[in-house]
Amino acid sequence: MRRRMDIFAQFELLSDAAQLALVGGMFWVFAGFAGMMERRRAKRRDLARLEQVGWIPWLTLFMLAAIVGGGCLALGLPAVLGRL
Repeated sequence: MRRRMDIFAQFELLSDAAQLALVGGMFWVFAGFAGMMERRRAKRRDLARLEQVGWIPWLTLFMLAAIVGGGCLALGLPAVLGRL
């Protein structure tokens, strides 16, 4: 429990740009997961059981997460890289 509190405290102490870059990176990780799930659904051989993979619109989630994550990274990374 204490470790989780330390992670939240460290996140709060980051600059706004670093927080934005970190959130953008997490969105891209989720976009990668959504892309993998969409590929899994597309490679199904038995089209009658296509929806067994799930009803979630993976392609839409991939696109939204990639766009939002790219925007966050584009806004946050210049300030973070300028500090290095």
